[in-house]
Amino acid sequence: MQEKVLILDFGSQYTQLIARRVRELFIYCEIIPYHKLPQDVSAYKALILSGSPFSVRSEDAPQIDLEVIQSGIPVLAVCYGAQYLAHHLGGEVSPSNTREYGRANLAYHKTDAPLLVDIPAESQVWMSHSDTIKQLPAQAHLLASTADVTNAAYAFDEQPIFGLQFHPEVYHSTDGSTLLKNFLVGIAGFSQDWTPDSFVDMTVADLKAQIGDEQVILGLSGGVDSTVAAILLHRAIGKQLHCIFVNNGLLRKNEFDQVLQQYEGMGLQVKGVDASATFLGALEGVSDPEQKRKAIGNTFIDVFDEEAKQVTDANWLGQGTIYPDVIESVSVNGPSVTIKSHHNVGGLPDFMKLKIVEPLRMLFKDEVRRVGKSLGIDPQILGRHPFPGPGLAIRILGDIDAEKVRILQEVDAIFIAGLKEWDLYDQVWQAGAILLPVNSVGVMGDERTYEKCVALRAVQSTDGMTADWVDLPYAFLQKISNQIINQVPGVNRVVYDISSKPPATIEWE
Repeated sequence: MQEKVLILDFGSQYTQLIARRVRELFIYCEIIPYHKLPQDVSAYKALILSGSPFSVRSEDAPQIDLEVIQSGIPVLAVCYGAQYLAHHLGGEVSPSNTREYGRANLAYHKTDAPLLVDIPAESQVWMSHSDTIKQLPAQAHLLASTADVTNAAYAFDEQPIFGLQFHPEVYHSTDGSTLLKNFLVGIAGFSQDWTPDSFVDMTVADLKAQIGDEQVILGLSGGVDSTVAAILLHRAIGKQLHCIFVNNGLLRKNEFDQVLQQYEGMGLQVKGVDASATFLGALEGVSDPEQKRKAIGNTFIDVFDEEAKQVTDANWLGQGTIYPDVIESVSVNGPSVTIKSHHNVGGLPDFMKLKIVEPLRMLFKDEVRRVGKSLGIDPQILGRHPFPGPGLAIRILGDIDAEKVRILQEVDAIFIAGLKEWDLYDQVWQAGAILLPVNSVGVMGDERTYEKCVALRAVQSTDGMTADWVDLPYAFLQKISNQIINQVPGVNRVVYDISSKPPATIEWE
């Protein structure tokens, strides 16, 4: 059975970072909201309690069953988690009267403590809290302090329970990965065997058992997630997998034909369906971003359902859903605010009587790429930038028509080709062009023009949850701008987006 860590999420902005750091140690983990605690916690080999925006002293503070914490499995409590245990087990937590945000350094730590093995003197840590632990529970002892925080780390005397006031999961805690390894490997005894190869072997076996001899249909997009999901399913069930690639008329220039060519020789059964006119018709006169997504989603379901009916005895729908999508859909606070609807999360309409299989639902994006490499997928496919499900529809601000799609396809093609020519493509997480709903005055030759403005966007990220704009060379931007204006009729101005996520999103809609 797979060894696994349970991460209880109290709503911290850093919870996903904890999971990522654990996964980087080749240890499998799952994030569960604190109020959805599994009945059988003994199935997990260790437990990590996350931070939280709440104060443990608040009436509405998240609460958990302390018997679970004291059941004998090793526990690492971070920030709010550490304060929660101290508060409820006889210690004292009160508002801090000193600044406890940002970088700090260990002024003292118990170097012979198993949790702090190989942590150097004055190691930098990251603090982010307004309360502080004034007094430890009687059955606990001090492990580490900073200049301003006396009880920066502690341990219980008789149980493998540890509390950290700082965040080992963030980049600014320079020895955070060492500390997590000390806890998970040295104390909890994990074997670090959750590798891409082991994931492939385990998943293929699970898929065979789950699907049996039934048929599966899968909508391919040409992107990393759907490709890796398809190859995993194909390895498990072979010809029982039927792939459909729908051209919604909102793909990049020549992408429909290029993607179909990519899949030749990969052993997949892929049917290409050109439904461009249908999608553009459904989008006619639609300007609102969320309404665009819904129109595209509904049309895709109609087109896909029609094609799926032609597959005899299809009982399963394969999807490339990945872990960030799953986490966001079951978060502590729930999907209370719709930033944008997601094309993979939310289920199927009732008339599509299909069960869903999602072989990648527990992987982060970078893990998907590593699994794809293990499967022998072409590096050019694995290195492809993410592309939004609604395609260019959400990069054309305002209403959509065939001419606007043509303009943006030409602009995007020049931009992406330029990034590859200048060896910049692999330094960028995602790049694209946005067609703005404004015209600007220009001069071409001796004539006044009044044409479209496009914005170029290139960001760096690890998983798309946060992102920063890429400082592309001025010479590159100058050349690409000139190419776009000279080669794409209808465009006379190019700008570059230098917004980060947050506060902006990667896409404009």
